[in-house]
Amino acid sequence: MESDLDLADAGCPHGQAADAPRDFPRGVRVRIHRGAHEIGGSCVEVEAGGCRLVLDVGRPLDAARDEKVPLPTVAGFAESDPSLVGVAISHAHQDHWGLVGQVPPHIAVYMGEATHRILAEAAFWTAGLVVKPRGFLAHRRPIQIGPFRVTPFLNDHSAFDAYSLLVEHDKKRLFYTGDVRGHGRKGGVFEEFLRNPPGDVDVLLMEGTNIRAEQTHEAEQLTESQLEEICRSTFLATQGIVLALSSSQNIDRLVTLYRAAKRSGRAFVMDLYTASIARATGNNNIPQPGPTWKDVKVFLPLWQRRKVKDAGQFHRVEEIRPYRVFEEDLARQRTKLVMMFSLSSGLLLDRAGCLDGAGAVWSLWPGYLKEESGKRLVSFLKERGIPLRVHHTSGHASVKDLQRLASAINANRLVPIHSLGSHRYADYFNDVEIQPDGAWWTV
Repeated sequence: MESDLDLADAGCPHGQAADAPRDFPRGVRVRIHRGAHEIGGSCVEVEAGGCRLVLDVGRPLDAARDEKVPLPTVAGFAESDPSLVGVAISHAHQDHWGLVGQVPPHIAVYMGEATHRILAEAAFWTAGLVVKPRGFLAHRRPIQIGPFRVTPFLNDHSAFDAYSLLVEHDKKRLFYTGDVRGHGRKGGVFEEFLRNPPGDVDVLLMEGTNIRAEQTHEAEQLTESQLEEICRSTFLATQGIVLALSSSQNIDRLVTLYRAAKRSGRAFVMDLYTASIARATGNNNIPQPGPTWKDVKVFLPLWQRRKVKDAGQFHRVEEIRPYRVFEEDLARQRTKLVMMFSLSSGLLLDRAGCLDGAGAVWSLWPGYLKEESGKRLVSFLKERGIPLRVHHTSGHASVKDLQRLASAINANRLVPIHSLGSHRYADYFNDVEIQPDGAWWTV
């Protein structure tokens, strides 16, 4: 472990942050900029020896699509401040990375390698940002960021390549969970972590998405395998095509829907965007168009055809040509297909006769159905007599699994983040210390 005399060589020669207390004691300080009492918009600043590291720069979930959200008030985000040694992004969900494009380009950014590929691929389709990381996070491989030793731990989460982060300095240890669960397709990773957690953790900064704001029954979550069986039953009972509505970046759910389709005797149709995200994972065990996945097909909605044409990136279509299907194929084979669907293709598919006898499966947070886009979808399906079933499980840990996680780490203190129920943590955990947004506190 480095001494304070080594900090200049560790990449932080200019002392403490401009907005931090001046005569701070030896040790590590933390402040939550967003997330102490909300889900999303996560941003945590860690300070030691006058150097600072930021964990996540998320976009708030309640921000409107076109709303300009300012960066958190971190010294170095709005002006030059070399005491800011870097930003570490835990995973590729917007409520954790969504504002990183506003961070000055000279600031070092770190993320998982697959996360970088996924975000870079998504940027083509959504006009998003392309970040050039200074370094990559990898499971249980420590990296040095200024004076901070950061060890990533791979998580079971709905986002692919998601990490918790152990931040160490001067014998102080902060464990930031990021987003985690234990009931997904990487549940073995969660169980392995419980068997071999980091020790001597001073503060566990733990998400609690499924800890509700009000007293309710804290339900167990379906596993992805259980969800697969439910989807399979629905697919078997559907006469026509199954329209599956899910996030293209929820790789666990992509696998669940594919496996349920295969087990119900149906081929799986994804759009080109989903196919490109699946390839960007770099994992050949993920369903994607190719010679080893003969029951995976690709349909190009009109907006994707236009995107490829306008960008002149025709190789994207050439690469999937052997696996491409058109509206007439979907209509002819509709009783044997599960298709990733969005409302933008609804009228086209309806006119082509693809929706006769169709059923729809919603595999996203049910609350989205109450938003304007969700209401339009429900209306479209209802007008055509297409039943809509909600088959979903959370990307976040159940309360029971959070308790197992907290027990395994056994930190001296537990600080809530990423939850609307911070005030209820003490109902479930020991040594809870609630911290507000914007205030410095000591590890």
